[in-house]
Amino acid sequence: MDISKITRLHNRSSSICDSLFLSKVMLCIVFALCSSLTHAASAQAQATSQSSEQSSAQSNAIAPEAETQPKAQSAAEIISPFTSTFIAYYDGDDVGEAKLSLKTLEAISENTSHSSKYELNYASTVSKFFLSDRRYETSVFELQDNQLIPITYQYKREGTGSNKSLRVSFDKDSDKIWVNDEAQYDWNDEMDNQLFRVDLSRKLQAGETDVSYDFINYRGERRNYQLQVIGADSLTLPYGKINALKVKINRDSKKRVTFAWFAPDLDYTLVRLQQFKNGKEQGDIKLQSFSRE
Repeated sequence: MDISKITRLHNRSSSICDSLFLSKVMLCIVFALCSSLTHAASAQAQATSQSSEQSSAQSNAIAPEAETQPKAQSAAEIISPFTSTFIAYYDGDDVGEAKLSLKTLEAISENTSHSSKYELNYASTVSKFFLSDRRYETSVFELQDNQLIPITYQYKREGTGSNKSLRVSFDKDSDKIWVNDEAQYDWNDEMDNQLFRVDLSRKLQAGETDVSYDFINYRGERRNYQLQVIGADSLTLPYGKINALKVKINRDSKKRVTFAWFAPDLDYTLVRLQQFKNGKEQGDIKLQSFSRE
């Protein structure tokens, strides 16, 4: 194989890896409120109300003053742990896989208003011929007053070419964003490179159709994404057949166009992501499995 052909293959593989990573939305990006928890919370509230009415009807005496019970978390304040896997395709070929998982580090106390703490992990492996690309992201964040607050973000890339790593810290005491231990930016409510994957499905479930995110990307740069719901499709995926909302992702680059599909039946989880550059498909990621923890 001659040098020019090797160079073309390397550039093509790098394009695949970048397209799979940069627009992952972002690999869901994005899971929130499990419908089962929503229904359970609703049923519990209804049962409590009925029980209170029955007690009042059975006695005319004034009930002794009771301690006020803490308010139950609303559905919008619940993020459910999950694990999701994807298959990556290029030109119809299976070129890799990805996994996204969310776990609880510190649950909110029933008797306090303290925030909940979570960890979001992403890992992907893509290979084509003798080229390979492995990427890892870890976000630690809080859910406070129904807002996602980033704490730390770590990124690592390995494989063909240069290995890279990045650490971003969000310091709420100084309102600074630290990139690799240097105070880089004033913090103006930017998220990290992953958190809108979780937050977007929350907003879609709430009925929002136009969403904007400012964030720090995996290069430590400030970026913005504009996301807009443009329709609905019925998809056939490795996971199976499912209906999904189609979202267009608008970003700084005019050359790239990205579409993402989110399934209402799976808590508005990302189920497919497709990216084009200059009219040519750069990658297609499809949901393989999804489970609630």
